[in-house]
Formats: sequence, C-alpha cells, structure tokens
Amino acid sequence: MAGGIREQHGDELSENHEINVTPFIDVMLVLLIIFMVAAPLATVDVNVDLPASTAKPTERPDEPLYLTVKEDLSLNIGNDAVGREQLAATLDRVTGGKKDTRVFLRADKAVDYGQFMEVMNLLRDSGYLKIALVGLETLPAPAAPAAGNAPAAAPAVPATGGNP
Repeated sequence: MAGGIREQHGDELSENHEINVTPFIDVMLVLLIIFMVAAPLATVDVNVDLPASTAKPTERPDEPLYLTVKEDLSLNIGNDAVGREQLAATLDRVTGGKKDTRVFLRADKAVDYGQFMEVMNLLRDSGYLKIALVGLETLPAPAAPAAGNAPAAAPAVPATGGNP
C-alpha cells in the first residue's frame, strides 16, 4: 500500500532518516556526459613536431591562443589555417582587438630560424608583443664527461689568502 492510514490521531509524525540520492546521481550523470563531449573540443588538433625544452612550464591561461608554424611554413590560429597577409586581421578578430593577449607560438622542428623570426616579426608588426614559445618538456640531460681520457678531476680547493 503506497500510503498508509494512521490509526492514531496524534500530532507526532515518524521521522524518515533515509537520504534520497536519485537527484544527485542524475546530476552527476548529466555532468559526466557534458564533460565527455566538451573535453575533446578543448584541444588543438594540428600535428606539429615540437622541439624539446627543459624550462619550467608556466601557468596556462583559460583560453590560450596558439599560432602554429607548420613544416610547410603555413600558419594556423588554433585549428584554422590563415594566410600571412590575413594574420593581423584574424588575430584582431579572435582577440577582440586586445593587443595584450599572449600568443603561444609553436613551430615544427624543421622550420628554419629565419622563417620563424619572420612570423615573430609579423606578430610584432601587428601589435602583439606578448609571445610565448611552446615546446615539449624533457628532463635535463646529465653533464657530459670531459673529452679524452683525462683523469678524474681533483676536488676543488678553496683559494685562501696567505700561507697554510
């Protein structure tokens, strides 16, 4: 029977100590589906072979603006290809004209240093002076041993003034 008829006519109601978790589970499942759909959209899908760096990474902004120089010297802003002539106009459109927006510049290993500097000059000429270079993180390499068959170095002796 879904509802019971009370035999007593008193004012006391029995307390229910059970927590209804069904709404909580429903909300969690909806959030899980939203994050599963949104997560792949938050990444940049332009393949580029990045050089490695041992520098400590800095904090990443909420919506980073990536400018990619591919091996064939074509440019991409995010996932969209852009010509060098339209770079300034596209950056202004994407950033809303905010020239202080940090631009994360990525380039393939095969890109010539001169070509890379031309892209940096295009950014500077467009008024975007906050440029961050992107690379892969690696562990620092161990110190290379001395060349040749030189004997092991003696421990360093501090220089002192006067006689011992």
